Amino acid sequence: MDFLRDNSSPLGRLGGALYIHIPFCKQACFYCDFHFSTSLRNRDEMISCIIKEIELRKNELNNAIIETIYFGGGTPSLLSISEINSIIEAVYQFYEVDLSPEITLEANPDDLSKEKILEISQSKINRLSIGIQSFFEHDLQLMNRAHSSIEAKKCLEIATQYFENISIDLIYGIPDLTNEQWIKNIKTAFSFGIPHISSYALTVEPKTALESFIKKGIIKNVDDEKAQKQFYILKEILEENQFIHYETSNFGKDGFFSKNNAGYWLGKSYLGIGPSAHSFDGNQRSWNIRNNAKYIKSIQQDLLPIEREILTTIDKYNEYIMTGLRTIWGVSIDKIKQNFGEKYASYLAIQSQKYIEDELLIFENGNLKTTKKGLFLSDGIASDLFMLNLS
Repeated sequence: MDFLRDNSSPLGRLGGALYIHIPFCKQACFYCDFHFSTSLRNRDEMISCIIKEIELRKNELNNAIIETIYFGGGTPSLLSISEINSIIEAVYQFYEVDLSPEITLEANPDDLSKEKILEISQSKINRLSIGIQSFFEHDLQLMNRAHSSIEAKKCLEIATQYFENISIDLIYGIPDLTNEQWIKNIKTAFSFGIPHISSYALTVEPKTALESFIKKGIIKNVDDEKAQKQFYILKEILEENQFIHYETSNFGKDGFFSKNNAGYWLGKSYLGIGPSAHSFDGNQRSWNIRNNAKYIKSIQQDLLPIEREILTTIDKYNEYIMTGLRTIWGVSIDKIKQNFGEKYASYLAIQSQKYIEDELLIFENGNLKTTKKGLFLSDGIASDLFMLNLS
């Protein structure tokens, strides 16, 4: 049973996911705190080392079948199709890959010419995740996005001719973005028949240009109340148009959920390749160094520049609470009893009671879930349900 098509059953067979981080961007978006470089001088070496790391770590997923491959970044669409294909070929060489894997390429509109889209469509890439963010020029300039409103619309017009499975990113809570403009953003996405939308609040991350500009008064601060209002506007409009709100930030039509991201939230193993990429195997988390030059130097010496953290039972429980409450499937009480024991289930029952009384959580069919009212607050609620110790 495919849980992405039958939404009543989230548990598919065990499989693995591969995340490939491409750490290059044309320019720095003011809000971004991901690892990237605007210098492409080590591009050839980086591609070679990513391919080498794929080989070096071929046994880490315990022979799990790779069900999804996700090119993230950075800006993977900066790569040529031959570079993308060489990475995919390495995956197929060193891993067992599912017969019909989901292979996603994150892309920016300014990279997606008709020629580039055609080339991508002729590769094994079968899903595009396009960083639109907004269809309004003012918003794009405020965030220092590399593309224009015209490019955003043009790339979708072309991409939808070659790809059925397309997701776009939209950002809400942008200073000066009115609710009316936000509604227009959503409806513009509809006009292209996009089957999946990921949407996030504009967040002021430490040490970003956005934080600096807000402190200097150059850009208005983010209005949390307006962001929350726009979140619920998005939810209402999308659900009225047959989108399923299957994770806090993700909406998809039936059959178009992100198989890759759903795997993260459901606790499946994933392997992260490239500088700063994170991995998870159920028992430990690991992450690569956030430095391109040091990453390249290590891989060239057949050394993995990785730090690891062994997860305790409490860590695993907290991880399950955090990810589970973000999804429509919620947290299974039976699974908590089975995997963690009665003490954890009792603790959750006690801690969650106040949120149930406030109608932020609901217990339904053996699962604890966020209500519509509690969905925007799911991360804060989850952190309050964390187990800190067993005493």
